[in-house]
Amino acid sequence: MDNIATEEEPCEQCGLCCRIFGPNITPTPSNVYVWIEQGRTDILRWFVAFMEKSPPVNCADLNPLDLGNIVSVEMRNPDTGDYVTVCPFLRRVAKERYLCGIHLVKPDMCCTYQPWIWGETYFNRCKGLCESGHKRRWPL
Repeated sequence: MDNIATEEEPCEQCGLCCRIFGPNITPTPSNVYVWIEQGRTDILRWFVAFMEKSPPVNCADLNPLDLGNIVSVEMRNPDTGDYVTVCPFLRRVAKERYLCGIHLVKPDMCCTYQPWIWGETYFNRCKGLCESGHKRRWPL
């Protein structure tokens, strides 16, 4: 969790990406499977699965056999069912430093997010990108 930014990955761990885009996290069925197998109801309860030909189901209530029927997964507040406004897994560890509370098992979408890749997930408000003078890489 204490990864140090490198030239390849200039993340400053400011949390801005997670605060802005975090509520739109959509884990894959593979992510949900891992959480089910690990018993991570603390994560699963924050997601609702929309299934083929059945009403939405809280992911904490799924079993691995249900995963083939998932059409989409959305993050929702487990207590109210409402959309969330910030990622519930984002943890503030210092005045301007945030870490992912589920870093080792975070969704693929979060693992592959790189705001310094132009044309991919480029995010011009990224603090690391701003400090590098908006130098960015092009995808391979």
